[in-house]
Amino acid sequence: MSAGVVVNQDLVQAIVDKRLIQFAYKGEHMRIVEPHDYGVRSGVESLLGYQISGESQSGSPHGWKQFEVALMRDVRVLERRFPGTRADSAQRHRKWDTLFARVT
Repeated sequence: MSAGVVVNQDLVQAIVDKRLIQFAYKGEHMRIVEPHDYGVRSGVESLLGYQISGESQSGSPHGWKQFEVALMRDVRVLERRFPGTRADSAQRHRKWDTLFARVT
């Protein structure tokens, strides 16, 4: 694990419980995301999630996105659940330095 990384227990619990999360990213509008993988990738604490609604710089409000945890604000774990892994190549072929949690 990288020095200084404190594992965000809310993200871990959201993944374990398969609950959606809501947050602002890079100071932009709120997004709602299925959190799938959370860990350190290329030395950066990151979350891989499937965004189901909200704004995006890419212009696509849906799809797989990697988020730097340090740029996420106002993170809330929602009551709403999602079914689990989407089991497609966009999730499976990520290399992680350290993986804290993964949806099963």
